[in-house]
Amino acid sequence: MTVPVVFFGIFFAYPVAAIVGRGLRQDGAWQFGALGEVLGDPDIGQVLWFTLWQALASTGLTLVVAMPAAYVFARLEFPGKSLLRAVVTVPFVLPTVVVGTAFLALLGRGGLLDDLWGLRLDTTVWAILLAHVFFNYAVVVRTVGGLWAQLDPRQEEAARMLGASRFRAWRAVTLPALGPAVAAAALMVFLFTFTSFGVVQILGGPGFTTLEVEIYRQTAHLLDLPTAAVLTLVQFAAVGAILAVHAWTVRRRETALSLVDAAYAVRRVRGTGQRLLLGFVLATVGVLILLPLGVLVERALDAPGGYGLGYFRALMSADGGAFLVPPIDAVANSLQYAAVATLIALLVGGLAAAALTRRAGRFTRGFDALLMLPLGVSAVTVGFGFLIALDRPPLDLRASWILVPLAQALVGVPFVVRTMLPVLRAVDSRLREAAAVLGASPWRAWREVDLPLVRRALLVAAGFAFAVSLGEFGATVFIARPDNPTLPVAVARLLGRAGDLNYGQAMALSTILMIVCVVSLLLLERVRPLSRGAGTARALDRTGAF
Repeated sequence: MTVPVVFFGIFFAYPVAAIVGRGLRQDGAWQFGALGEVLGDPDIGQVLWFTLWQALASTGLTLVVAMPAAYVFARLEFPGKSLLRAVVTVPFVLPTVVVGTAFLALLGRGGLLDDLWGLRLDTTVWAILLAHVFFNYAVVVRTVGGLWAQLDPRQEEAARMLGASRFRAWRAVTLPALGPAVAAAALMVFLFTFTSFGVVQILGGPGFTTLEVEIYRQTAHLLDLPTAAVLTLVQFAAVGAILAVHAWTVRRRETALSLVDAAYAVRRVRGTGQRLLLGFVLATVGVLILLPLGVLVERALDAPGGYGLGYFRALMSADGGAFLVPPIDAVANSLQYAAVATLIALLVGGLAAAALTRRAGRFTRGFDALLMLPLGVSAVTVGFGFLIALDRPPLDLRASWILVPLAQALVGVPFVVRTMLPVLRAVDSRLREAAAVLGASPWRAWREVDLPLVRRALLVAAGFAFAVSLGEFGATVFIARPDNPTLPVAVARLLGRAGDLNYGQAMALSTILMIVCVVSLLLLERVRPLSRGAGTARALDRTGAF
């Protein structure tokens, strides 16, 4: 656990404490009176209420819409499954400002629906909620589906043979087993929507503001660091309370599960019920995901001289007003940064998940909650904290390229932990005990016993870490160098400038980001994990049982 503790202490706790301390400490004295002033402001109260309400509504709606897809991807085999699984992950990698822009183009005044049918859906709250479902759909599909695919279907079949209906067997057998994964997915969706920035900033306008947007406004526009620091502390306290409740509920439900190779549980679509469910999922993906993505592609191809690749060709030349290099260079930068960030996240998150599996106690539970805090703390705060805290030896990293992957890895580690932990805790502890009796060290026992059984979860975690690294914007926008922009930073800069050319280039870069995400995830899909039986046999063989 040493490596994860040191990593989070240096690159999360220290920068956040530095920026909050600078905000609350004025003229050499602590200004704690700002707490009462800020919290007593009725406008801030409205911000807090809307932040909580929309996060709860977004989380519930995402679970309802995405759970059927989690089942379909986990248990059914159908043509184009790998491609569709990659497509549903694309929204998660897009910068939130692009997601907001896509839904504004789709649902706002002058949007696609308004242009085609005169149907104007200008209800701001619904636009925000649907954009959040679009963005977080893959979190539920991959987190819950990753465990669901490895649950032994014979347990549910046994309940059916004893007279239980299909729904009752699922509710009594499968749903409790999925509890930790569902809770983990709900937690991640809630944290992302609770700290929503780009979506609310674009769609919400002045009437609908979240804590994250307000922190950014107080910091970047009003230069009011004390107010921003108080709001950061409020956000920190709220997220801490949520994580404590989550940890308590998950501990009560976690048990050892019977896991099988994912391929064993997959069946071809049969029966009217499964066909209807598959049709519902395909229709949902088409309307909720493909339609907004199609709007982005249509805007990218809608060049001044007619539909074509004009905006894509414009990416090849540098614009001295926004970039020091051609915007297309951001593609290579993002891939390099994301690859390094994924390796860091897998190392830190894998070690943390392994430690949490083997240890218990208040310190372990507290550290489990700490690992999720980067998802709930303002990315603006983290980005400014990096600039303020990591500016002198031995941690003078402001001019180093590694600063961007470190910031991206902070967001990737929670996904690695939350994806791997339910599966690791479901592994039968007797396998580890047998390896230990046969003389295997803890590291070798994990490598030979746990790793073959959780390899699928590890690949899912790697996909998440890579995706969030590609799309991370909140902190990267403050630390990415002008001559090495990432794709989200480049898109945001182009969207922030007036003119059809800049908007078209932003849509073209977003389309490239979508393609990169799909190709990367398809490559991950081609890597197949060992089957449970093969993995267990090989583990016991290597530790001396055979």
